[in-house]
Amino acid sequence: MREDGLGGRAEPLATRLLAAPLVPLAWLYGAGARFDRALHRRHVLREARLPCRVVCVGSIVSGGAGKTPAAAWLAGALARRGRRVAIASRGHGGRRSERVVVVSDGRKVHASGAVAGDEALVLAAHAPGVPVLVARDRALAGLRALALFGAEILVLDDGFQHHRLWRNLDLLMLDAGMGFGNGWALPRGPLREPLDAIRYAHAVGVVDGELAPEAEALLARFCPGALRLRARRRPVALRPLAGGAPTSPAALRGAEVGILAGIAQPASLRRSLERLGARVVAERCFRDHHRFRRRDVADLRRGADLWITTEKDAPKILPAWTAGVDVRVLFIELEVDDEHAVLDWIEKHLR
Repeated sequence: MREDGLGGRAEPLATRLLAAPLVPLAWLYGAGARFDRALHRRHVLREARLPCRVVCVGSIVSGGAGKTPAAAWLAGALARRGRRVAIASRGHGGRRSERVVVVSDGRKVHASGAVAGDEALVLAAHAPGVPVLVARDRALAGLRALALFGAEILVLDDGFQHHRLWRNLDLLMLDAGMGFGNGWALPRGPLREPLDAIRYAHAVGVVDGELAPEAEALLARFCPGALRLRARRRPVALRPLAGGAPTSPAALRGAEVGILAGIAQPASLRRSLERLGARVVAERCFRDHHRFRRRDVADLRRGADLWITTEKDAPKILPAWTAGVDVRVLFIELEVDDEHAVLDWIEKHLR
């Protein structure tokens, strides 16, 4: 299935021709995703049910939709309202032998990024006081959160396609610049399942701007009754990679910088830097969840005097590899419009 203009820009003819061999694979992937969801919705495959409320924060788009910042914001905000909250993540990229790993008990981090994965440490940092657990089977993580922390709300990070666990609310996140991409399923495009799956979202969050009209039309068609929330990635601090006192991101105004990142949508980092008044003069970008090596950061001096990386990538870049080069970590939080009204709606829905 494909729609034109969903990301705000039509694909060039050359791109369409080169990607033509991927079309049958995209059809197969989309059909498989649709079949998997149908099996669970018709109870052919069982959904686990937990004795607590379950809120899923996910996306139909692969990478870069703001899922992890939204999960951290939601869990932290509910905790500040006095709710006992825990976060369950798959822990993508982590290498662990245990079925469930307690990354953080809300006070102290107990696992490294190599074990827990990239997002889990970001979740622990941005949702203080909230336990974070990782497991391939999120129901197991939920049971552990109930046993250890008495969780009454479990927030799933990136769980829209995790049909094995029943949830009370699905929050679908979209990046305004990316939208639904080119409308194709993986590997031809960024979609994890066919577009009509958005009908199962109870709420839709759009990050960093407005969606293209074609994408808005799809939301109006498939989930007209969903709550709409708007948010933006807000830079809050800038810290040297090797450690030290943080400074204000406003210090980047007028600076020429390079981007050093292994994230799904480096364009979102570029937008954040440009909004701060920086000029991006070099980019060294890798695939999402990239495991950095010394050679990846060689000769940075040739591109820029100042390089910016993400909180997600920083633990995987050893300061010794960048000795003599100014590399700083940009910390970003999600800022949600009408936060209190959104949280009131979510709590009412959960009740």
